[in-house]
Amino acid sequence: MTSTYSTDIVIFGGGVAGLWLLNRLRSNGFHAILLEADTLGGGQTIASQGIIHGGLKYALSGSFSAAAQAIAGMPARWRACLQGEGDIDLRGCRLRSENYYMWSQAGFRSRLKTFLGSKSLRGRVEAVDKSAYPEFFKRATAAGTLYQLPDFVIDTESLLAELIRKQENHIYRIDARSLAFYKNNAGDIDHLTVSNGDHSLRIESQQFVFCAGEGNEGLVSRAGLLKPRSQIRPLHMVYVKRPELPALYVHCIGGSFSLTPRLTITSHAAADGSMVWYLGGELAEAGINRSAADQVAAATALLRELFPWLHLGDAQWGCFTINRAEAKLDSKFRPDDALFIEEANVLVAWPTKLSLAPSLADKLIEHLAAKSITAIAEDNTVELDKVLAQPKIATALWN
Repeated sequence: MTSTYSTDIVIFGGGVAGLWLLNRLRSNGFHAILLEADTLGGGQTIASQGIIHGGLKYALSGSFSAAAQAIAGMPARWRACLQGEGDIDLRGCRLRSENYYMWSQAGFRSRLKTFLGSKSLRGRVEAVDKSAYPEFFKRATAAGTLYQLPDFVIDTESLLAELIRKQENHIYRIDARSLAFYKNNAGDIDHLTVSNGDHSLRIESQQFVFCAGEGNEGLVSRAGLLKPRSQIRPLHMVYVKRPELPALYVHCIGGSFSLTPRLTITSHAAADGSMVWYLGGELAEAGINRSAADQVAAATALLRELFPWLHLGDAQWGCFTINRAEAKLDSKFRPDDALFIEEANVLVAWPTKLSLAPSLADKLIEHLAAKSITAIAEDNTVELDKVLAQPKIATALWN
């Protein structure tokens, strides 16, 4: 038995990029649905450290492109949403930390002071007075300097819940193995089909948007597209879990002032009440070819070097790999901004960074307006509800 459903826009991918776009499109009057083949947020979103960046990386590199300006405005954009005053009401999303810090060991102090005093960084990165240090750094037995950044940290699980809350009746799980695209004579996708048991569903749409992260590559292939290409940059993330760990949100930098800190730490509450330190940065990038045991050993050694006053005792360790999916550019450089590539009536999109999900939605909506795509379908999901169920929401990997 085959049912038919028509809509304005079909989004593939239930991470933060797809969910943000779904909210924006529907608030702008479009009839849109989102299709997910696994769990909502189960890829890069739940693996994210939840840091909303404010463009410091670009300032450190001396670049002041439009991309740098775009990400520089993201913290304010996100904060407006968290206060219920932005594009999307995210008042239910929890903040993990209002502030993010950068820790520099004593040997780099004079170089860093000169560097941060440059015109480009003045006023954006402030040294923290020792009287105002978080308790963990007040106990430091190694000399260093703490700086406060314009970044902050959100809880990605509650972010997912908020993005889903108002749209759950327009989000569906599909069996990716049953997905097929059908083109018309003009080369546009006319419709797609999916099935669930004995029931098949034909979905017609004006526009299709692929926001599936690493899954974009498979969708591009299945849809028979030629132009959009993607690349992956893998990470070997580490977490350490112990009830006595303090909450810590910090980049630890070396002497090179690289765009990738030696270690990036965020703190999270595990389901059993333990505190979790989630470790990324250069540790995660350089550790991609290490075994799990070797990566944990490298993380342990790095923490001992950076924080010799820290006692990990009977901490539990774990690690996993995650691929960052991005657009593949002809320049061979990695993209700095949110990006989409169009072919026929398909937009293949990558936010590049969690922070830039609002920027990606802006770009896509502006493009649809430029193409004069307007709402024409009826918003009746009865046929969808007969065939497709709702996907589950991803949970943190340490729970």
